[in-house]
Amino acid sequence: MLDKLLVHQVRRRVEASGLPFIVELWNGELVGNAADAAVRVRLHEAASLKAMADPSLGSLARAYVEGDLDLIGNVRDILALGDRLCNAGDLKPKTGSDGWKWWRHTRTKDRRNIQYHYDVSNDFYGLWLDARRVYSCAYFKTPDMSLEAAQEAKLDHICRKLDLKPDEQFLDIGCGWGGLLLHAAERYGVHAVGITLSDDQHAHVSQQIEARGLTGRVEVRRMDYRDVPENGGYDKIASVGMFEHVGRANLAAYFVKINALLKPGGLVLNHGITTAEPEANGLGSGISEFIEDYVFPGGELVHASDVLRAAAGSGLECLDAENLRPHYGKTLWHWVTRLEQHADEARHLIGEQKYRIWRIYMAGSAYAFDHGWMELWQVLAGKAVDGNQPNYPFKRDFIYRGE
Repeated sequence: MLDKLLVHQVRRRVEASGLPFIVELWNGELVGNAADAAVRVRLHEAASLKAMADPSLGSLARAYVEGDLDLIGNVRDILALGDRLCNAGDLKPKTGSDGWKWWRHTRTKDRRNIQYHYDVSNDFYGLWLDARRVYSCAYFKTPDMSLEAAQEAKLDHICRKLDLKPDEQFLDIGCGWGGLLLHAAERYGVHAVGITLSDDQHAHVSQQIEARGLTGRVEVRRMDYRDVPENGGYDKIASVGMFEHVGRANLAAYFVKINALLKPGGLVLNHGITTAEPEANGLGSGISEFIEDYVFPGGELVHASDVLRAAAGSGLECLDAENLRPHYGKTLWHWVTRLEQHADEARHLIGEQKYRIWRIYMAGSAYAFDHGWMELWQVLAGKAVDGNQPNYPFKRDFIYRGE
């Protein structure tokens, strides 16, 4: 009886939506208009009806990842349909404390959470990232720029903002597979230290340092940012795609640590995803819960104003802020396309469920950036010298010279 009621609810929802998709029930029955269907939702059992009867983007993503249903069609069409079906364009961001506490980010938990996402398989990430394996927003100086060129442009964009100079001491917090770390050493002549909690990343970067003849100039450490020694100090620091793992409760302490690591006059660039709405701590429609359970356990988003406030509260002076939101949407669509092109290899390396997780989370994130649900901010800040301005040029022309 319940199944019949849920089928009726699904039928009413599909017909009322007027959207070009069909739902294929486990018994072969079709619900919807098959003539112009851009997307087919295939349900494998009666239990799958619940996700379609009263859908949210999070519940649909869960059902897809768990194999309760298949989403067949172009992934852009799938996301657009899901948005309209769930009225997600009107979604309310998650607000309030929602239980975010400092104990969510102990060293042990953070290490486990990082390894859950990043220690999947170096070969898997190599299938769809650029040759440098840069797993963060690229910088497209022209719309038709290749992903490889746009990622190199991003690395240069960061190095220029930091005004890197030969023989400076440079720290990369959350160095990933070493793209920025190696680029800064080879192109700008810095002495570089990168830290990561990922075993796979540490192994890859260690191999790259030796292969490129950078031993003695570049070092990678398996280390929590809270444990980086403060003796000596660094001229420049970058944190790219890492502070989303810090946690709202630890944000102030994060910037205090960075301040302590910087030499007087030094600069730091913090590059990361933020909410589009002040006071929000994530996306609604079940998206944040899905991300927490399947993608980035322990990840938390804050607004750009929170970043500026925490940095300033630590004693750093904020010098420059740039929102690269449209660049990240474009970056993610490149990654999704490449992942789908290597779907069989990806499934072989990490299995069907993880393939579905990465496909739906990256496509969903691309859609979210395209529609302004999230933003990507680069915030540049500096440490004063005897109360005077950090060592930063009077004008920003040098950042864009030659572009």
